[in-house]
Amino acid sequence: MTGSTRDHWQGVYEQKADTSVSWYEATPLLSLSLIEATAIAPPARIIDIGGGASRLVDHLVARGFGVSVLDLSGAALGLARTRLGARASGVTWIEADVRHFAASTPFDLWHDRAALHFLTAREDQQAYVAALGHGLRRSGIAIIGTFAPDGPEKCSGLPVQRHDAESLALLLGKDFRLVSTTRHNHLTPGGGTQKFQFSTFQRVPA
Repeated sequence: MTGSTRDHWQGVYEQKADTSVSWYEATPLLSLSLIEATAIAPPARIIDIGGGASRLVDHLVARGFGVSVLDLSGAALGLARTRLGARASGVTWIEADVRHFAASTPFDLWHDRAALHFLTAREDQQAYVAALGHGLRRSGIAIIGTFAPDGPEKCSGLPVQRHDAESLALLLGKDFRLVSTTRHNHLTPGGGTQKFQFSTFQRVPA
């Protein structure tokens, strides 16, 4: 991802209402249920990769988790901060490229709904895995959602790399154990359907 990619996402959130973009969810029910299905409980630390203006942070804060949100777009993060109001001060907002993200302290849970699939080059995917390995504690949980193999080939005009649990497991390597996987049909604000997969991994103990 280059500076032009950052500009692309800035433009999306500056020109469109966040409730009109294809990935909008009024309530991120699947993500919440997958998090609840793990052994991770408040006040554990969760990072939402590519979280942008997602409503997930609202629910995690309300449940008492320590939350960080990382996104390329400062405009998207700004929308979420404004929406949360006073509660935004309890969230760590990170405007950064995940490929170059180095967490100062490992997180208990890494959540990514549709950020990884924008990384189509092998070296970018490897950089993501390195950031994940640095940013997630041993025995921590990674929940990664991407377009499924029969899902869209592009999103917001950009190409994506579609995945299933097997391709993700191959990408993450032996340091991660697949816990569960599920398919999901996301209904966009425009009435379309996007086919996703969500896979939960546990990082193996040292």
